[in-house]
Amino acid sequence: METYRLIPHPDHPPASASAITARIISAAPNWLQLRFSLEGTAELVVPPFAGKGRADGLWQTTCFELFVRQPGSDGYAEFNLSPSERWAAYDFTGYRAGMAERAMPRQPDCTLRRGRSMAIFDAAIPLAALPPLPWSYALTAVIEEAGGRKSYWAMAHPDGKADFHHPACFAGTLAAPEAA
Repeated sequence: METYRLIPHPDHPPASASAITARIISAAPNWLQLRFSLEGTAELVVPPFAGKGRADGLWQTTCFELFVRQPGSDGYAEFNLSPSERWAAYDFTGYRAGMAERAMPRQPDCTLRRGRSMAIFDAAIPLAALPPLPWSYALTAVIEEAGGRKSYWAMAHPDGKADFHHPACFAGTLAAPEAA
């Protein structure tokens, strides 16, 4: 599956974060696995460990996200995944409309590994929690750095303000598996 180099929104440049790549590693029989690789993490703010559990407002600090939409649908699902191990999942009936908590059969797994100047964030979302394939999707990240500076990273950005919900951000596609 394709690796995407995420782009910081020009209105919110990072301080030391220099690159983020993101990809779907696999859509195995039970889990969708994601990986985000960050470079330039000297000033990265990592939310404190909180243990697995649903939580709102994760995007207010360092957080990694997946948005998925089925072709021909105005509705989409959003998954927020935090290095704290907290997560959130929402359904929308249309662009920023009809928000409701998405049912999750199991909690996602989130793991951050950090070195001196780089970090890797891995997440696994239960496939049963995701809409059936095919999809268009967006991999995004909110990166908080020292001093409260935030940058907003996406595969693609719409014109104007940072907005991960905008259709322009759904730049990736994942096909349905071929019948055997």
